[in-house]
Amino acid sequence: MSPPVVHSLREQIREHILEGIVSGRWQPGERIVERRIASELLVSQTPVREALRELESLRLIESAPNKGVRVRELTAADLKESYPVRAGLEQVAAELAADALAEDASALDRELAPLYEADRLGDGEAQVRHTVAFHREIVLASGNSVLLHTWESLGIEVWTTLSIRWLSPEPRAHAEDHAELVAAFRRRDPRIGELLRTHVLGCAPQLPD
Repeated sequence: MSPPVVHSLREQIREHILEGIVSGRWQPGERIVERRIASELLVSQTPVREALRELESLRLIESAPNKGVRVRELTAADLKESYPVRAGLEQVAAELAADALAEDASALDRELAPLYEADRLGDGEAQVRHTVAFHREIVLASGNSVLLHTWESLGIEVWTTLSIRWLSPEPRAHAEDHAELVAAFRRRDPRIGELLRTHVLGCAPQLPD
């Protein structure tokens, strides 16, 4: 699946700042200066401010009076807490999408091939991209726009990337787990919702003892 097309200036600025957070340009606790971003991108401060508000709603940045905007100091618990919500949403999505994906799972197959390649190369960025795209196809196949909007509002790709970057888990392969989900859809496994829920919860970052 191709990444969503970014249309508005605000969205482009948001993606620019997101990339900076994910890549480590802005470290946890570091200030993001609205005026500097506007100057760098040759835009006014208004769309930058709007983009920062959206990122604050995703809990990636925080603002305080007289202190400006900073990248949140996220803990493992912060990174983990969206997974039960996501798991519940995807359980519902899988149950709604079960018939459609039993008939035609080609959209899932399209993400599996590059995911196998990403596993082979140990390319963590590609693993995240194709894993998230795979799960998005399941939510899309549910045909429920409210479910899709809620799922996308979780900022799953960003949070998954940050979990990997900041918690540095051991590298692992992803394609086989997802191939098993495709097989479950194709055989009309009545447990598909629970299978997907368990799969998502198993992807959550592990908290230290």
